[in-house]
Order: sequence, then C-alpha cells, then structure tokens
Amino acid sequence: MNDIPPPKLKSAQGKQREKKPVASLAKARESARLSVKKQQDKLSKLKSKLQNATRVAQTKKESLKQIDKALDGKETTVIDKQILESVPDNVRDLVNKQDVIFEPNEGPQMQFLASSEREVFYGGARGGGKSYAMLVDPLRYCTKAAHRALLIRKTMPELRDMITHSQRLYSKAYPGAKWREQEKEWRFPSGARIEFGYADNMTDALRYQGQSYTWIGIDELPQYPTPDIFNFLRSSLRSVDPTIPVYLRATGNPGNIGSQWVKEMFVNPNTPNEPFYINIETPMGVKQISRRFIPAKLEDNPYLMQTDDYYAMLSSLPEIQKKQFLQGDWDAFENSSFPEFSKATHTTDAFDIPKSWSKFRSCDWGYSSPACCLWFAVDWDNNLWVYRELYTTRVTADRFARMVMELEHGEYIKYGILDSSTWARRGDVGPSIAETMIVEGCKWRPADRSPKSRVNGKMELHKRFKIDGVTESPQLKIFNNCKNLIRTLPLLPVDKHNPEDVDTYSEDHAYDALRYGVMSRPLNPNSNNGFLNSEKDPKFKPADSIFGY
Repeated sequence: MNDIPPPKLKSAQGKQREKKPVASLAKARESARLSVKKQQDKLSKLKSKLQNATRVAQTKKESLKQIDKALDGKETTVIDKQILESVPDNVRDLVNKQDVIFEPNEGPQMQFLASSEREVFYGGARGGGKSYAMLVDPLRYCTKAAHRALLIRKTMPELRDMITHSQRLYSKAYPGAKWREQEKEWRFPSGARIEFGYADNMTDALRYQGQSYTWIGIDELPQYPTPDIFNFLRSSLRSVDPTIPVYLRATGNPGNIGSQWVKEMFVNPNTPNEPFYINIETPMGVKQISRRFIPAKLEDNPYLMQTDDYYAMLSSLPEIQKKQFLQGDWDAFENSSFPEFSKATHTTDAFDIPKSWSKFRSCDWGYSSPACCLWFAVDWDNNLWVYRELYTTRVTADRFARMVMELEHGEYIKYGILDSSTWARRGDVGPSIAETMIVEGCKWRPADRSPKSRVNGKMELHKRFKIDGVTESPQLKIFNNCKNLIRTLPLLPVDKHNPEDVDTYSEDHAYDALRYGVMSRPLNPNSNNGFLNSEKDPKFKPADSIFGY
C-alpha cells in the first residue's frame, strides 16, 4: 500500500492554463463561422444584383424588339409608356418623332385607358373625350387572335357616328385591318375582331346571347332606364386565352333616364378614381369583381378648351342642365325638390362637436319601410349641423330605441322629435310605437303635423340651404357619414299635384327626419311650428306627466 504514489493535485491556476487553449479554439471557430456567413451574404447580394440586372437587360431587350418592329412598319406593335421608359433616351426620342395616331389626354382619359379593374365607368360632363377613349381601348389586344370586342350604342344612328370615327383610326393603327360592312365588324391581321352593335331593348340584346367577348363597351350607359341590358351583356364576358383579361367599359353623362341606377352602381359606392369590389357568391366560394368610377369634366379636353365657345354654351344652359353637362354633377336632377343642394357646398367632413353646442335628434319611423334618425348640433350662430345618422329596416321599436341610446351614450341630447303618427293607435292592443320607445328610456315629443307642416318644412329647408351673403355659407351642413340623407336628398322629386311639396311616394324617410329637425328650430323665431332658444316647446303640454307624451 505504501508503494502507491499520492495523487497529483492541480492548482486553480493550472486549471485555467489547461482551459485556455480550448477557449481560444472556440473563439477561432466562431470567428471563422462569422467570416463564412459574411462571405455568403455578400455572395447572395451579388447573385441578387446579377439576377436583377439580367431581368432589366431582358426587359430592355424585349422592349427594343417591340420598338424595332414598330419602327420597321411591317406589323403593328403596341408600345405603352412602360416600354418607352425602359429604353435609352435616344431610342425614346426616335419613337416620339414618329407619327402619333392617338395620344390620350393627361388625366381621366389616360386613367380610363390604363385601368386594370374588370368594370370601369367613365362619366360626367360633356366634351371630356369619353367616346373617343372608348374607341381606342379595345385596340390594346388586337395583336392576339383570341381577342374579340363588342362596342354597343343604344340606336343605329348613334352607332354610325362611332363607326365613322373608327374608320379614321383603326386602319392607321393596324395596317391590314379590314371593315366588313354587312357584319359591322373590324377584322385585324392577327385574327382579332371588334364588332359594332346596338341594343335599344332586351330583344336587341338577345342577338348577342351565346356569344363570348373578351371586351365589351357600352357608350352612353345612362340612356338605358334599367340595368337589365348591362347585366345581360356582362354574362358574355369570357376569355379562352389566359393572356387576355376580360374587361367591361362604359361611359355616359348625368341627366339621362338611367342616371340613378348608374349612380348607385358606380358613383355612390366609393370615392371617384378609387377601385372597389363587389362580392359574388359562387359554388366555389365568394368571388370579387373590381369596379371603378372615373369622373370626366370639360376641362379635361384641351382641344375643346382652346376656345371658350363650348364652355360658354354649356354655361348658358338652365341651372340643372348646367350642373349635369358642364360640371358632371350626378346629384343634379330635373324636377328635383332641392336643386340648390350641392355636395360640395352642403356636406362636410366629420369633426368633434364643441361641448358648448346644443344637440337634439329627430326621427321618421318605419318598420317595413326605412326608419331614419338624425342627430343635430346647433352652433353659436344658430347654424345646424347634421352629424349622425341611423337608417334601418325591419327593426322593432324597442330595439330601435336601444340602438338610438347606444349611439348617443355619454352625450347630452336636449330633446327628440318623432313622427307624430307613432302616437296613434290603429286598433292594436298595447302601447303605441312612441310609448314603446319612451318606456325603453328613449324620450320623444311629437313632430308638428298641422295642415301646412310639410310645405312649411320644405320652405324652411330652402332657407337653410341658401348661401348667406355675409358668411358665404349655408345655415345647414351635413357630415359625410350621413350617407343615406346625402344619397336621397337630391333625388327627391316634386309632387306632381302639389309643386310646393315633395313626392311622398319617393324615398323620403331621411328627408322627413330632416324636416322635423329643422322645424324644431326655425330661422323665424315667431314661427308657430317650433322654437328657437328654449329647450321645450311652450305650446307642447304632455298628456302624461310620467311618460312625457
């Protein structure tokens, strides 16, 4: 046992000396790894730059090929702005020196021709270059054999004018293109076709049943009283060539018989020039159709603006036609109850209502027909601001009352005006509509229902819409979020039997709510139909002290 040597003990200092080579090796490995990663990142960036440069070079090569074909003149080639911008300046200058058959005007006409949405409506003032843009648009894919376009007008005489313009343009754009008079059709060297047709009614439209088109254009769409023909023709849009998208294009002016449905389909859904989408239920799920409205004005056409003759002529028209044909105003209608109403003047963006302004609400009730409640604010100069809207159908009175109170939660609403007919009992058992709402905590008082109340209310609105000579502003403004009031107000027709009133068969629910509200604060303090500064109508005495009605 004594022969066994004692174990060797290592000091802490010795341990550190042994670990030092291991730590140095790990550090070297990490440094090498970072160096390799850095080189790999550098190589990846170089490869990405090479790929981008290759793509740019290939694009320029293809662009130069197309430009070379166009300059050679042996075949027609479509050269767009993107192609021109991808080639050197000297080549671009050479192309620009060639005879230009058509160059779109900057602004709406160019936007129309560049639109990628499936359905586009280009409409507004007369003289904006809409019809000529419609002639040019289907030429885009005439280099492809599967392209087939259909350009529609309502009547044959209108169609002849379009054909005359096409004969000046198409044969120059595509040498070798032939017009076939019997078929009313252009045929192009590639095999593409552009057909000219008319459809005055659904019987005419049935001639195109079973046909397939990659492009359909309808010039002066608002001439059709209903969307039936428009929807029928849409069913013929289809393409067998994946490189050819399908498009539907339409143009038109306000003031025609179908202006209302065109306005609701294209103008109202979104801000002009902004695309929007329509959801379509299909067996394969929900699909979307993209749409866009492009407004047109006379000022967009530099050729007609070289002199002021045409502008002066349109300016001399009666006020409604002037708004329609010169300003392209889709809210201007003949026989309108409020021709002075203008979105530009009488609507405004929403803002925070100052706490010192008084607030109240008014409502026109309906269940099967729409119910509308409007909220008003009164500024220091007695101007009215309609700042909120509730527009419903098939909502019961108790639920409607709760919706009203939820929307105005935290606000102090001085009073509410409700259609007086809601207090009436029609043989039913139980509380009236007004009582039902009041029990829920939504307080109202009856609107004036005297024999002249409707006429007086309309006159009060005319006063409010009038531009004040001092402030240069109306005494009633509507927030843009009150969409149904803004939508229906300019469309209200005059009553045929009483020109001092609106047609009660029109969509007048928001108007009635507005009328009740303004008559609770008339501009004439001595009016018997309302009050100006008092919170309560001095003539109104509730029959029931508990419910307040």
